[in-house]
Amino acid sequence: MFKEFSLCEPLLRAVEELGYTQPTPIQARAIPVVLEGRDLLAAAQTGTGKTAAFALPLLERLQAKGARQRSPRALILVPTRELAAQVSESCRALARYLPLRGALIFGGVSANPQLQALSAGVDLVIATPGRLLDHLQSRAIDLSQIELLVLDEADRMLDMGFIRAIRRILAALPKQRQSLLFSATFSEEIRSLANGILRDPVTIEVAPRNAPPELVDHRVYHVEAGGKHSLLSSLLVDGDVRQCLVFTRTKHGANRLAERLQRDGLACAAIHGNKSQAARTRALDDFKQGRIRVLVATDIAARGLDISELPQVVNFELPHVPEDYVHRIGRTGRAGASGEAISLVSREERDRLRAIERLLGRTIAVAA
Repeated sequence: MFKEFSLCEPLLRAVEELGYTQPTPIQARAIPVVLEGRDLLAAAQTGTGKTAAFALPLLERLQAKGARQRSPRALILVPTRELAAQVSESCRALARYLPLRGALIFGGVSANPQLQALSAGVDLVIATPGRLLDHLQSRAIDLSQIELLVLDEADRMLDMGFIRAIRRILAALPKQRQSLLFSATFSEEIRSLANGILRDPVTIEVAPRNAPPELVDHRVYHVEAGGKHSLLSSLLVDGDVRQCLVFTRTKHGANRLAERLQRDGLACAAIHGNKSQAARTRALDDFKQGRIRVLVATDIAARGLDISELPQVVNFELPHVPEDYVHRIGRTGRAGASGEAISLVSREERDRLRAIERLLGRTIAVAA
């Protein structure tokens, strides 16, 4: 029970209203460590309650210190706009009865509301590295009072080339602070980054390294590259799939596939880094509300998408990096629900398939 963590009454009331009953494994192990003030290196599958695992103890520690200052006391860094919005929404819901204020900072939108929030004074900042670095360089934000730092989805931040921005942000933080690094998967680069940031951290790995969700049924269709569109269209129509998230490797490929599926009569939209934030938010909301049936996404845009009970993920193209397969299929089979992961594999992609199977430690079944 969450009461065993000695959280304050306003947090416990919010937790109860949100319907949280028993802590998930990552929450049960991480929350006490963070409340003790220890640094933490944590790996957990997506959809396991990772956000609340750091948000609850972070909010507890912030409220215990009392009144708000002009400069923020906690910083959560995430790789994408979508994940930033998701984490912000979770923190806002958990802090609904606390006198804490936060600012959400990311690119692709006007900076003015962000600057106004910062000037009014905030306790917590949730940000993507690029836009935060812009504000830091213009002296719109002071990070010298940060007491608690969270790097969420740190592996993706490295994949997206944010390491230089992260290092410049870290240089602006006080050396005496509590630091938490959360990631769905660990690589040697992540462990190297952790060694430079964390002090005597507690390490938690709730799931086996790079393990996919257990309730997902994996299938492969071997098909020539030119036949992928027609096969996907048939699977979506004949299978009467309610919702499907389709991954492509490129932004141009996402646009082209979405247009072809629309011509097939399927309600569809594309989401990727070249889309405006308003367009990305609208497409995601349409998908969640069932107004569109298929969402075609690149890996970067899909990071942090939280879609409850998503029944199916399709790899229209296999990722270059095997670990990204785990991230992709982690969008389905969440929170105890079953899911289906289908991969359309051309002859040119068979080496990538073998690399994914080596990572998973098993062969993926070929569809009949």
